[in-house]
Amino acid sequence: MKEKFLSELSEGARIALPYLFEFWAHPHQLPPEGSWRTWAILGGRGAGKTRAGAEWVRAQVEGALPLSKGRCKRMAIIGETFDQAREVMVFGDSGIMACSPPDRRPLWQATRRCLVWPNGAEAMLYSASEPEALRGPQFDGAWVDELAKWKKARETWDMLQFGLRLGQHPQVCVTTTPRNVAVLKELLEYPSTVVTQAPTEANRANLAASFLEEVRERFADSSLARQELDGVLVDQVDGALWTNEMLDRLRGGPVPELLRIVVAVDPPAGDSKRSDACGIVVAGLWLDEDGRRRVHVLEDASVRGLRPQGWASVVVETARQWKAHRVIAEVNQGGAMVEEVLRQVDPDLPVTRVHAKDGKVVRAEPVAALYEQGRVRHNAGMAELESQMCLMTPLGYEGHGSPDRVDALVWAVTALVHGAGPAVPQVRTL
Repeated sequence: MKEKFLSELSEGARIALPYLFEFWAHPHQLPPEGSWRTWAILGGRGAGKTRAGAEWVRAQVEGALPLSKGRCKRMAIIGETFDQAREVMVFGDSGIMACSPPDRRPLWQATRRCLVWPNGAEAMLYSASEPEALRGPQFDGAWVDELAKWKKARETWDMLQFGLRLGQHPQVCVTTTPRNVAVLKELLEYPSTVVTQAPTEANRANLAASFLEEVRERFADSSLARQELDGVLVDQVDGALWTNEMLDRLRGGPVPELLRIVVAVDPPAGDSKRSDACGIVVAGLWLDEDGRRRVHVLEDASVRGLRPQGWASVVVETARQWKAHRVIAEVNQGGAMVEEVLRQVDPDLPVTRVHAKDGKVVRAEPVAALYEQGRVRHNAGMAELESQMCLMTPLGYEGHGSPDRVDALVWAVTALVHGAGPAVPQVRTL
């Protein structure tokens, strides 16, 4: 099939094919549609961010023919340092020079730190360590690389915004491995920002297999792996009840013999797709050699955008899969309706209704203390739950919306550790 396709191409088409990025690109490397101002490409190491940024610059400055005008005439290219901008963004293996066909390749003017295309378009290189260099110049587009690593990220980003004042609609492409820095978090919240995201594995065809095997085995499901390999913004706030470091120590390992399994449910306040998620967390109880109760969190099965019958079906199915002894359902939001909708799906479902008399923080703090004592562990693969946990502080939840997953976790752990009565003697081996 491949041979047939290539044989049917003209000689010119075969020569041009390696430079037709739309043909080869991964979905996360292609610009989203719509009238956005900033396109943030969040990716793991080696996910193809640099190639996407370089190709986007080409698409802005080039026209239909080598001498035709493009959408942009004056662009800024900003790296963490000038050397990194030159060696990675311009001359790197995935940089602008490597991506450009011979008849469209720009000229590098070293004394000006400038790329000049055959059609007259220019791109000036800047260092994020020198934000004042951006005071004065003006642009109709910019490519920013590794924003989350910049030591003077706020100053440089702000100076760039003042310079984006040419053309009809100046745009910025930001390629970065995400980090928990304020300027990036704020940028991602702007209505004018669009985001594409991909893990390192998205570009596995261009990476050494031994590299992927080594880093995945070494870093496993740690917060560092979620950041550096999955391209996920691992959020955390000062004074949080849980930290990424704490959770990294308490994640993974074999599941012990469990005496009791519960599924805890924090129903959404509404029934539309705009409501918060329905928090659904599965946890099991076991006893250590001193007879102390310990908990292993087995799954975060939370769902979003489902009406009551929908999330109730997920709860029932989750309870069946884990052979749970009981479902713990918070009834603050829906009262008796919560239990009723669950029993509509399964009339024999063992349900215990719980009502929150104290605030979320008051309920969460004793559970966080159990984590500090090492009495709660997690299965791998619960990044969204753990992200919410790291945004819970003594003053409240610092994230957006409701900490629905954390609420369900708190109910599950509380029911197992502090619940009345002895543990069920039946042993569950998973």
